[in-house]
Amino acid sequence: MLRPIMSIRPYRDIQRRKSRQVYVGKVPVGGDAPITVQTMTNTLTSDVAATVAQIKRCEDVGADIVRVSCPDEASTAALKEIIRQVRVPIVADIHFHYKRAIEAAEAGAACLRINPGNIGSADRVREVVKAAKDHGCSMRIGVNAGSLEKHLLEKYGEPCPEAMVESALDHARILEDHDFRDFKISVKASDVFLAVAAYQGLAEACDYPLHIGITEAGGTRIGTVKSSVGLGMLLWGGIGDTIRVSLSAPPEEEVKVGFDLLKSLNLRHRGVNVISCPSCARQQFDVIKTVEVLEQRLAHITTPMTLSVIGCVVNGPGEARETDIGFTGGGKGSHQVYIAGQPAHRLQNEDIVAHLVKLVEDKARQIEAEHHAHAADAAD
Repeated sequence: MLRPIMSIRPYRDIQRRKSRQVYVGKVPVGGDAPITVQTMTNTLTSDVAATVAQIKRCEDVGADIVRVSCPDEASTAALKEIIRQVRVPIVADIHFHYKRAIEAAEAGAACLRINPGNIGSADRVREVVKAAKDHGCSMRIGVNAGSLEKHLLEKYGEPCPEAMVESALDHARILEDHDFRDFKISVKASDVFLAVAAYQGLAEACDYPLHIGITEAGGTRIGTVKSSVGLGMLLWGGIGDTIRVSLSAPPEEEVKVGFDLLKSLNLRHRGVNVISCPSCARQQFDVIKTVEVLEQRLAHITTPMTLSVIGCVVNGPGEARETDIGFTGGGKGSHQVYIAGQPAHRLQNEDIVAHLVKLVEDKARQIEAEHHAHAADAAD
């Protein structure tokens, strides 16, 4: 028996958790700031040229923040030169050795990823906090299910959400006791359900910004799926102020997936959102190949816009009504182009990719010109 629908939650209504705001360099995290996308280099930090080149590739695809591992003195010595050559704020990843944290702060790191409970005595924590304050560094407390403290594993028997939240709050209390609150927190796990439950518990327990991620998610395909499931659940619930998609892949690929994830939830937009069909026997042109080439040719566009590419007239006109530019396959190689949801003109097969690229580029220039005009009017 079918039951009447009583109520449906507004399907695009994502209410973000209210958090305090911190800064990573000039990039705000938390509060009402956009959700930021970050990644981490995998080069030897002491190899300045290789690390800078990798960071710049990440900048090119939109990374807001990049983390760099600093396991030794050679790494922190290289950090100052790396920071000088890049635009994005750099997070120094520190484990156990408090001197590396101080050196990184002195080198210009925008943030220190460090667990204060793991660096020794209260005096050492005090020195790190002083360095962070003196040099304008924020911090990230990074709890990981794979490296929980021994006493918590003994207490709970295994990694669990309660243990991860307790670890995070213990570390947070240490910083609070030193009058330092300019930090965000993460509680990552490779198990999707464990990570999601830990973040949900932490979101209720504090108002600090949360860096969310499914750690060690795997290669590009499975890692993207696991991250999309876990981060999608959290973001849909309003949890998450900055994200990292952890993939066994080049870091710029992590950034691309991160933006696509936010784009799919209508939380942030960058570049062209291509809406395309999987293709079938009704297609009037090679949809898969066309979309593959289009995505490559449009990778340089950063202006947010939508483009629908649909193989036939069953769903094509309907999708085109909702996109900035639409393309629908028609019979005898004559296809329909839509602009702002309205039929504009027809096009033959051989012109598809080049024509759509030009339309998108023209639209991007138009949008940017309008933005500049509005900005100039506001300045007056």
